[in-house]
Amino acid sequence: MGAIIKAIEYVYPKNKVTNEDLVREFHNYDFSKFEVKVGIKNRYWVGEKETALDLAVQVCEKLFESQDRQEIDYVLYCTQSPEYFLPTTACVLQNKLGLKKNIGALDFNLGCSGFTYGVSLAKGLITSGQVKNVLLVTAETYSKYLHPKDKSNRAIFGDAATATLLSFDEIEGLGEFLFGTDGSGYDKLIVKNGASRFQFDPQSPEIVYGTDNTYTDNHLYMNGPEVFNFTSEVIPNFTKEILEKNNVKTENINQFVFHQANAFMLNFIRKRLKIVTENFFIDLEDGGNTVSCTIPIALKKYSQSIEKETTIAIVGFGVGLSWSGGLIKIKNKL
Repeated sequence: MGAIIKAIEYVYPKNKVTNEDLVREFHNYDFSKFEVKVGIKNRYWVGEKETALDLAVQVCEKLFESQDRQEIDYVLYCTQSPEYFLPTTACVLQNKLGLKKNIGALDFNLGCSGFTYGVSLAKGLITSGQVKNVLLVTAETYSKYLHPKDKSNRAIFGDAATATLLSFDEIEGLGEFLFGTDGSGYDKLIVKNGASRFQFDPQSPEIVYGTDNTYTDNHLYMNGPEVFNFTSEVIPNFTKEILEKNNVKTENINQFVFHQANAFMLNFIRKRLKIVTENFFIDLEDGGNTVSCTIPIALKKYSQSIEKETTIAIVGFGVGLSWSGGLIKIKNKL
């Protein structure tokens, strides 16, 4: 009894924000250097009244153009942009999509490691015989958390949603997965106000950090150097552990698809692992860092060139601090 990734779709909001658009807001910042180093030219942001759920509905409908919605047995919805504090957004999504009622539906709050966690959760549901088809949805609208004067994060983060269908198959298309957590770094990437610990404060003072970036505790704060240090210290060795767990060597992996954080960070990891450029996927140019959506978007793009069974290592890492990864096999275009 096994499980496979059967199909993936993704959508961006209609509002495209280019580096040229940001130059008009931040006149003294050299976005040409940013573009070369970080690898991002465009990102897409939702409108004022548009939510992550709106994107989720769009991408699922796109998936159902080729897949049968009535075959879905379980909805896993990964987001840090929930529609409400309660109820569970996955339940709202089930209704909006017209899915059958005798299914499971739950949200889980993870960011950049969310897709890899979701794939492993779906694998467990399928291989344990509980369900046959899992709809894994990631949907993020970090743009709603960005301060207007925070040029670094406005340049990096984009909004998106993805829908992945994982299904029962006689052939096992999902390998072993590993996980990691270090909650001591919870405040390295955080929106402090607005939930239970600290209420949203309209009078929250502006704070300047880094190279003249501004935020308040109502907005997203990211300690970029600390996140980079965490990634560079943990992820290379963690990737080696994944390969050891699956009894494969680096040269037996056709492609490494990591969370698309930024090109500089990814190339640093690639060099540490001594992986050749053509076997390490980097594509942030159009879309930017879309948090839990980056890996499925990358898989969809990469799969268009697949003509035979391909072994791929997927690794997510970031907010939490949290990381996870494993191996998957894909036979054709997703």
